[in-house]
Amino acid sequence: MSMKLRKAERKQARIKLGLQGPSGSGKTYSALLIAYGLCGDWNKIVVIDSENNSSDLYEHLGDYNVLPIKAPFSPEKYSEAITACENEGMEVIIVDSCSHEWESSGGILDIHSKMPGNSFANWNQLTPRHNAFVQKMLQSPAHIIATIRTKQDYVLTDKGGKYVPEKVGLKGITREGLDYEMTVVLDLDLKHNAVASKDRTGLFMNKPHFKVTTATGKKIKQWCLSGISLDQVRKQIRETDTMDDLMEIYDRYPEFREQITPDLTRRKKIISDSVAEFENNQNN
Repeated sequence: MSMKLRKAERKQARIKLGLQGPSGSGKTYSALLIAYGLCGDWNKIVVIDSENNSSDLYEHLGDYNVLPIKAPFSPEKYSEAITACENEGMEVIIVDSCSHEWESSGGILDIHSKMPGNSFANWNQLTPRHNAFVQKMLQSPAHIIATIRTKQDYVLTDKGGKYVPEKVGLKGITREGLDYEMTVVLDLDLKHNAVASKDRTGLFMNKPHFKVTTATGKKIKQWCLSGISLDQVRKQIRETDTMDDLMEIYDRYPEFREQITPDLTRRKKIISDSVAEFENNQNN
């Protein structure tokens, strides 16, 4: 297979945002404000609520949708809920909260604790299930806002020959590495201030603490829309003359594959027919 360099380009994106903080930091409320800034239509926003219907507390904000889920909080249940929201045409899906999939009843750690046999080997069965849920969020055609509970993390520090616990900050209650998958991760404190701990957009990193508002969502939306669009990708397909270039487009835009497959199929037939006609003329 030949390798070909290309110029870097950013596609129009759907944000995958993590909001993490302790109980009472305003994760759900902040997620709703960002969601409205992203789409400007409460009817296109849904909360997948595993927090005992806590999202109903903010119904005064607007007519957003709620999909309650209850234990067991398996990764498959979360994925099924996301699919249901996508099928209803939701533009912003708030997963509130991801932490139940990891630590609550029927979540990954709970399942692992009840499995017989070798504890380490059992992760070979559970890791793919968790990863499938993460990929479901990342590949969703909707904006995803995932709330993550945090707890105080400690390390043992040697002080004069005696080991004492020492606070080292807040740790998200989910499998380590989920924050790496997100485009943006905002940390919220008990005063409802936000600061970015991870930011691929460049909008929030190394900036002072701020209050989340609908303007936060609008700022993210502007960033999302500034990349290459689906229409531009389709234009590239129409102007393509070789099968190799079609394959390159298919590989380059995984987020558009479902939408562009019919365009690729049509263009492939046109190219194939042209090649066949050319060869036939040559033989005659």
